[in-house]
Amino acid sequence: MSDYQTFDLGDIVLQSGATLRDAKLAYKTYGTLNAKKDNVIVYPTWYSAQHYDNEWMIGESMALDPSKYFIIIPNMLGNGLSSSPSNTAEPYDRARFPRVTVYDQVQLQHRLVTEKFGIEKIKLVTGWSMGAAQSFQWGASFPDMVERILPFMGAARCSRHNFVFLEGVKAALTADAVYDYGWYKEPPRRGLRAAARVYAGWGFSQTFYRKKLDLALPKRPFGGRAADVPWGYSSLEDFLVYFWEGFFLAKDANNLLSLLWTWQYADISGDPKYGGDFDKALGAIKAKAIVMPASTDLYFPPEDSQYEVEHMPNAELRICKSDWGHFAGDPRGTSPDIEFVDKAIKELLAS
Repeated sequence: MSDYQTFDLGDIVLQSGATLRDAKLAYKTYGTLNAKKDNVIVYPTWYSAQHYDNEWMIGESMALDPSKYFIIIPNMLGNGLSSSPSNTAEPYDRARFPRVTVYDQVQLQHRLVTEKFGIEKIKLVTGWSMGAAQSFQWGASFPDMVERILPFMGAARCSRHNFVFLEGVKAALTADAVYDYGWYKEPPRRGLRAAARVYAGWGFSQTFYRKKLDLALPKRPFGGRAADVPWGYSSLEDFLVYFWEGFFLAKDANNLLSLLWTWQYADISGDPKYGGDFDKALGAIKAKAIVMPASTDLYFPPEDSQYEVEHMPNAELRICKSDWGHFAGDPRGTSPDIEFVDKAIKELLAS
């Protein structure tokens, strides 16, 4: 039995012009929607993640407290639970799955929030990495609905440097002959392992590896909770194989590539009302915001966040000083910096 629900979207026309028929949006809720419907938090997923990968940040002792708030985790299209290459019927299956933008993702999430639950105001949208991109998009697309945003270790658009990094991941994955242009009969395992190796050099910082912090991590692929697993790796190679390759081997290649495209073309000014004007889109975000980069993040450096904050009317830049790079927002809750993130969310919610 699944631990989530599915919202039927019907036939949806995406920004690409493609019609995705009988589309589904998987989601899970935590807590209870109050009578005024004003205790709502939307907490989108990150690259390849499913709702359970976000659960480490939800708890009665944490900012995202289900005894106070009604928390909605919508699964992105392309993540294997919502409509994705791996679960869509022909002819839009596998390599033919249409391109989905961050704008598309948020428009569909808005339908869930309004049509399913009748919600008119959102107290907070927050998320890590691609979840941060969706947080920015929520603020730009629905400025009168979203009261607060806290995007952490993410960006309002994919930078050129970040785009190039993702080209390396894509090239490694698709170079496997088994991949067969997306029509593989079995998983392209060599490509998945190669993509994992490319990713490994970027997820954590140079300082993280210099200090050999990888040798003290929970011994499991990232994602999900870290409880009840042995700690520590025997070597760097052990870390690369078990942590990184183990993560990618569990994923569908077409799903990864679909979400990779969404990431590469993330840009809040993709909302038609902004016509590609990034500064205008940032300036339209009315929500009170704390934008939180990590000091050593190789994907989303603080300089990009500083630009965003300078063009937002009600935003604060709060840099997380960390050796963990992008994984200062570690999705298992094992990063020493999680308390810093949680404290900021509590402060923003209380403001």
